[in-house]
Amino acid sequence: MKPSISKGLLLLLTLLTFPALAQQQSQKFSLTDALDYAYEHNTKMRNGQLNVADAEAQILENRSIGLPQLSANLNYRNILQLPVSLVPAEFFDPSAQPGEFAELQFGVQHNFDALLDLSWLALDGSYFIGLKAANTYRDFTKKNLVSIRQEVKNDVIQAYLPALIIRENEAILEKNIANLNQLLFETKALYKEGFVEQLDVDRLELSLANLEVDEENLNRQKATAINYLKFTIGYPITEKLEVTDDINTLFIEASEEELTASVDFLDRPEYIAANVGLSLNELNVKRFQAMYYPTLRFFGSHQRSMQGEKFSDAFWFPITLVGAEVNIPIFDGLYKKAVIQRAKLELEMSKIQVKDLERTITLEVQNARMDYLNSRNRANNRKKTLDLAQKIYDTTQIKYKEGVGSSLELTTAEQGLYEAQMNYTQSLFDLLVAKANLDQALGK
Repeated sequence: MKPSISKGLLLLLTLLTFPALAQQQSQKFSLTDALDYAYEHNTKMRNGQLNVADAEAQILENRSIGLPQLSANLNYRNILQLPVSLVPAEFFDPSAQPGEFAELQFGVQHNFDALLDLSWLALDGSYFIGLKAANTYRDFTKKNLVSIRQEVKNDVIQAYLPALIIRENEAILEKNIANLNQLLFETKALYKEGFVEQLDVDRLELSLANLEVDEENLNRQKATAINYLKFTIGYPITEKLEVTDDINTLFIEASEEELTASVDFLDRPEYIAANVGLSLNELNVKRFQAMYYPTLRFFGSHQRSMQGEKFSDAFWFPITLVGAEVNIPIFDGLYKKAVIQRAKLELEMSKIQVKDLERTITLEVQNARMDYLNSRNRANNRKKTLDLAQKIYDTTQIKYKEGVGSSLELTTAEQGLYEAQMNYTQSLFDLLVAKANLDQALGK
């Protein structure tokens, strides 16, 4: 009798198995998908977003300093033993001898104070400049986040393209293996009929074995490239992932303007962030200079104090006061002069960094344009070489099948074709990388 499984148990096994099967399926990513995923999960992007949130919090923190501050304080004291004070006895008894003292106790057992305190920093030059600096810093973090996004975009492209080129090489290799298997099958049939030699079969089998070894190497390289792509976009390393774009359609030709127009530094987000940083240093100098100005603070408080031996017959005493405090700096040991000087030095360093960044961007654009043009010419030449190698291989294969060509000629043509295929695919990869670098240099 065969064991039976209940419908409920079968349903349970199905529900438990389905998530595991779903997890084994590969997630397919185009370059656009990879970029969108990285913008949400990449560590650099997440840190940049946290910096923006922190800058928003700093604005609230700095603004709160200049707003009215209100606090309440409750204080209860139960004096179990009242303190004793000694006073000359003649104050109370004229007949007392000099040097005699009387013991007196001051105070009551129960004491309760309720205090409401209000203060407001009405005038402080460094506060207002600091508040402006906090807003400028928020702008800096936002500009820097744009720069980080551009950096992440380039990182993802640089990680995606190797995985894509390996997949393209895999497809070419699989096609070559299939063609070679067919040719080997036909050659074996010709060998049985006595039209070709064993050497012809051996050469084809050797070529097939070499291609299979190359396929195994590509599989290992693909796994490494895919893992690096996962790491770059913030995707779980243990999850499966596939790239789906086509290397031939992914490329977009650079325009004439991109290759010849003057460099616009404002297209580079890091240049904009650097200028915002320069503004921050200018505000820092003004903030320290404002320390020479007087500050004005208003304050007020209201207090009610309860005192008594018992709560039932205790007395309440109110105390209310208001006032203003003006702080006028006179001499601080040249502290402010020193910090202002340091702030000015930092400002000069920022100006030098901005100028150096302009020179760096100009150099990057020139080099990227030259590299792109070289890569484009190389890709065009490799395409011509591939077409010629394909033509030679097709002709040699026809001659071989018709019995007027040798297997050595076929093997040589085959190797030339494979090399031309790999070289052309590599040139397309180099061209895509060069275009990505050009876009990055131009701030696109």
